[in-house]
Amino acid sequence: MMRKLYFLVPGTNSKFACGGLWAELKTLALAQQVCDAEVVTYRQREKDTLFLEDVLQGKNLVDVIFVLSWGFDIAELAAKLKRYQVVYHAHSAGYKFSLPARIPIITVSRNTLGYWGQQSPNALIYYLPNQISDEFRNLNLVRDIDVLVQARKSSEYLIQDLIPALKKRCNVFVVDSYVEDLAGLFNRAKIYLYDSAEYWAQQSVSEGFGLQPMEALASGCQVFSSVNGGLSDYLDPGFNCYKISAYSKEYDIQRILKVIANPSPSSLPESFFEEYRTGNIIQRFKVIVGDINDFFDHAQNHPSNIQILTKIRRVKLLSKKISSKLKKKYFSGKS
Repeated sequence: MMRKLYFLVPGTNSKFACGGLWAELKTLALAQQVCDAEVVTYRQREKDTLFLEDVLQGKNLVDVIFVLSWGFDIAELAAKLKRYQVVYHAHSAGYKFSLPARIPIITVSRNTLGYWGQQSPNALIYYLPNQISDEFRNLNLVRDIDVLVQARKSSEYLIQDLIPALKKRCNVFVVDSYVEDLAGLFNRAKIYLYDSAEYWAQQSVSEGFGLQPMEALASGCQVFSSVNGGLSDYLDPGFNCYKISAYSKEYDIQRILKVIANPSPSSLPESFFEEYRTGNIIQRFKVIVGDINDFFDHAQNHPSNIQILTKIRRVKLLSKKISSKLKKKYFSGKS
């Protein structure tokens, strides 16, 4: 039986606009090519959209899986929905909550996969990367922008130090509002700057995936970026990108101007991006959804019986290890 997926988001309008929301709605659209799926809001009611409190009044929820994704709301939602079948679609890592083994986890990056593999060793865990839409391709246009940067998530160093210095030497375009045709803008730029490490450190969570550098690479931009969190999945400094905020402002400027002086659009093969394109994600989604449905069939009649790795158990395991070492040392000394 293929259960219906309800993707829970706080809302879908500009009030909640962010990369995580757009990525989740893209995942919903892909899921609809595999199974029955629908968006459900839980903070505000919206016209022609299901609302969580109304959905929970329904009686036939055994055929439904709730997909949670909004990091700061996960603990509360997981507790609220503990009687139902729930999946966590994990973007960022580092939130201060744990999840029971009954909640499978789908991660958007291998960085996040590793985090939850450690945090929830008894849960089903899968990797489903974010989608890079087909419009992000190198269109071989004239690149009239030397340096492109988006203000949101950029470090103080980038905005207050590096960009003003670069503006004296080259054509810099700073995006500080919504862009309708981001793919077109990437195709006009020689270099794209992205430095999110400071932003995510302030949030105390990780960069979940980092769509923009990937989209820029696919569009032919040379990318100068931080490599924190999910960015480390695909960025390879010295080979497909340059590390930004490296040692000094002067060194950053030197490297950026060198690339501008010898422009050569990023020429990564399409095979590099296949992992993140629609076809591969749909195929992976089919496998993951099939597994999760089988799991919930099993979980209906079988309780979890693997001992949880709690703090107390870790202390006990450490004590056993120390005790075993002392015994070995004692008996080896006697012999």
